[in-house]
Amino acid sequence: MSSARTVLITGGAQGLGAALSAAFHRAGYRVGVSDIDEAAAIACAEALDPAGETAVGFALDVRDQAAFEAARDRLVALWGSVDALVNNAVVTVARPVLEIDPDEFDRVVQVNLRGTFVGCQVFGRYFKERGVGRIVNMASLAGQNGGTATGAHYAASKGGIITLTKVFARDLGPFGVTVNAIAPGPLDSPAVRALVPQDKLAGIVAGIPVQRLGSLDYVADTAVHLAGENAFFANGATWDVNGGLFMR
Repeated sequence: MSSARTVLITGGAQGLGAALSAAFHRAGYRVGVSDIDEAAAIACAEALDPAGETAVGFALDVRDQAAFEAARDRLVALWGSVDALVNNAVVTVARPVLEIDPDEFDRVVQVNLRGTFVGCQVFGRYFKERGVGRIVNMASLAGQNGGTATGAHYAASKGGIITLTKVFARDLGPFGVTVNAIAPGPLDSPAVRALVPQDKLAGIVAGIPVQRLGSLDYVADTAVHLAGENAFFANGATWDVNGGLFMR
């Protein structure tokens, strides 16, 4: 069996997810690209490796525990083991807090927070049994400051992810498993440009100390860094990548 490491990325077919998939593949990982959009996941994986030897795409609804277990088992059957999980699947809705329907609140939290919990739990058990593993959760600046261009459901879910990261990190740390979060500020991505009107986006950029939107590739490279074999002493942390918008 090859010594190459294997990663499962959720929401891995587009935007930040596609950048994550590409970054891990560049770093020599075998990449499981999962997404609610199966066709997009397969296309992303084929773009990384048309032969399908080092990248595979498939559908995954992160809310479903059995589906997460099946994804894990598929990668283990294909490549022998899984070394890292990146919980990136997300629903983003921008809506004033007094206009959010409770059902919409539930839908956003189900994907963002429940999905991260299920992934951490399914792979936490697997990694604990193996005695080693890396989990990287995608949080957000919105989970730290309440958000400015996103909805309260999105911000609350991301804040919850930061807390879940600490809980899993504490409980899994003694077993060789680390759990960390990355909290990006506004990124230069199609999702941000679609979400924020151009005139408002200019004001957001002006308020960032570095005067630029963030880089998808840099955030993805940070995830690769946290997933490394030698990253055993980074645990329970939230890595801020926000251009200086939030400092502590």
